[in-house]
Amino acid sequence: MTKQTATADFQNINQGYNRVFRPGKLTIGLVVPLERYDQGPVPTMKDQIARIQYAEALGFSAVWLRDVPFNVPSFGDAGQVFDPFVYLGALAVQTEQIALGVASIILPVRHPAHVSKAAASVDVLSGGRLLLGVASGDRPEEYPALNIPFHERGQRFRDSFEYIRAMSAPVPAVKNTFGYINTESPSSMDLLPKPTADQLPLLITGGSQQSPQWAAQQADGWMTYPRDISAQARAVQDWNHRTEQAGRGPQPVMQPLYLDLHNNPDAPPEPIHLGLRLGVKALIRYLMALEEIGVNHVALNLRFNQSDINTTLSLLAEQVLPHFTEQ
Repeated sequence: MTKQTATADFQNINQGYNRVFRPGKLTIGLVVPLERYDQGPVPTMKDQIARIQYAEALGFSAVWLRDVPFNVPSFGDAGQVFDPFVYLGALAVQTEQIALGVASIILPVRHPAHVSKAAASVDVLSGGRLLLGVASGDRPEEYPALNIPFHERGQRFRDSFEYIRAMSAPVPAVKNTFGYINTESPSSMDLLPKPTADQLPLLITGGSQQSPQWAAQQADGWMTYPRDISAQARAVQDWNHRTEQAGRGPQPVMQPLYLDLHNNPDAPPEPIHLGLRLGVKALIRYLMALEEIGVNHVALNLRFNQSDINTTLSLLAEQVLPHFTEQ
């Protein structure tokens, strides 16, 4: 396995993006809620603000919220329960440095004007710390509740993505299935606030019902799923090849990882749902291997973690984060 060396910097977008994504380096974030809830789909959501502030003080680079509109029994996870933009607004004023990510907003079920305004508001209120993951959605049960055809989610995703991109311009102009502004009867109508940078950082999740070429051309980064190291290395290489073919500079790659950190630091890896149960030494080796193949960020999910959450956060900060510093 060969170390992936960066030939160019990632684009400079906002404070959160620039902190979390650095060529050739891996940073570590956390998926909210920061609690164990392996016995049912709904977390307690107790003490979450305090734990996120603790994670920030310990040096984790980002926290990530998920957009789960409905508690779908077949999905088995209600996420962090709260609306992600409401929650991000609260976190914007109760944290100072940690990047605030959403992984990911389900674009087809929301109007992009509302997404644009909410996302830019969080970005401004947080001083440029928003990372906006976007996805097409994978829970068919939600779509009838919103009177939206599930089979149209691919086209709705593209149109929403285009609309959100357009809203960052000084005089936005767009026309698609979600509506039009400043195209047929130009009036210089605008949508405020504007994000802190020239654009919102938009990270595409998985395929999102799009071609790989489209995603490589449009995204400011790629959120993919955990795989074994060899398969993930091939996926990262394919992504890098596609962005190069699109005539763009490198775009970062991130992945989640469900983690159950074993009390025995020498415990070998055992697979769990989309993640691993292992000791801290094996975790460090695994994360280093991801860094080697070009993964730029890992968001740890502690839903199945059997140890005390604050103790685990402290242990990760003391023994794991120093191997992946931001300098």
